[in-house]
Amino acid sequence: MNLDLFADEPPECGTENLTDGAAILRGFAWADAGMLLAEIDRVVQLSPFRHMSTPGGYTMSVAMSGCGRFGWASDAQGYRYTPQDPLTGRPWPTMPACFSALAGAAASAAGFTGFVPDACLINRYAVGSKLSLHQDKDEQDLTQPIVSVSLGLSAVFLFGGLTRSEPCQRKVLSHGDVVVWGGPARLCYHAILPLKRGPLPTGMSDDVRFNLTFRKV
Repeated sequence: MNLDLFADEPPECGTENLTDGAAILRGFAWADAGMLLAEIDRVVQLSPFRHMSTPGGYTMSVAMSGCGRFGWASDAQGYRYTPQDPLTGRPWPTMPACFSALAGAAASAAGFTGFVPDACLINRYAVGSKLSLHQDKDEQDLTQPIVSVSLGLSAVFLFGGLTRSEPCQRKVLSHGDVVVWGGPARLCYHAILPLKRGPLPTGMSDDVRFNLTFRKV
């Protein structure tokens, strides 16, 4: 695994299994990273990043946007998918072709063929941002996997079991890594620890991590 001491060197690619139905595809998105980052810029010009509130009134440290047929909303009314961006009142931006192609290819590489996402949540982590331990369970079809792409700063990813109390694996996710989980692992708990500064790949000037999370709503 490339530990980011040399952020611009091609990573050592390969599959790292987490559990039955879950794997990290090391460096899978590395070659496409520049194109993915350019498309993120295009999307957020139409649907800007925002810090959503949880139903309990807590402001999330992670800034969010999205694209595709559905996007994510969180406020006092609860967590939900919406066909329109609540911030702009317009439909979410169209999902770039390179996004859906990468998601399908990553899912297939992890053993989930035929995955066609209709939502991509775009998360921006600044230094200190984190995502608490949670399950992705608001999608109607839980037979479809989750595909999660990491770009920018490395992050420590926690991947647990089907209950909150089970111990978590700690994995460093670097620029270009993709995590896929589905099947028996579809409802596993997972989290991101507070982001730390580190080397940035060429083309990035801000100390941030972007995460593209593809779902079939």
